[in-house]
Amino acid sequence: MAHHKSAQKRIRQDEKRRVHNRFYKKTTRTAIKKLRELEDKADAQTFLPKVLSMVDKLAKNNTWHRNKASNLKSKLMKHVAALA
Repeated sequence: MAHHKSAQKRIRQDEKRRVHNRFYKKTTRTAIKKLRELEDKADAQTFLPKVLSMVDKLAKNNTWHRNKASNLKSKLMKHVAALA
C-alpha cells in the first residue's frame, strides 16, 4: 500500500482514468462493430465520421496507439467504400 500522500492520490487518479478509458474504448468498439454490420451505404456514410472521430479521440489521448487508430480508420473507410 502507498505511504506517501502523492502516491495515494496517483492511485486514485489512475483508477479514475482506467474506468474512463475503459468506457470510451468499449463505446468505440461497439460503434465500430455497428458500422461493420451496416448494409446500407448511405447509413454507413453518415455514421462513419462519428466513428472516425471516436477513434481519433482515443489516439489523441494515447489510449490507442496512433498506428492502430490509423489502420482502423483505413479499414473502415475501405469497408464503407466497398458497400453497394
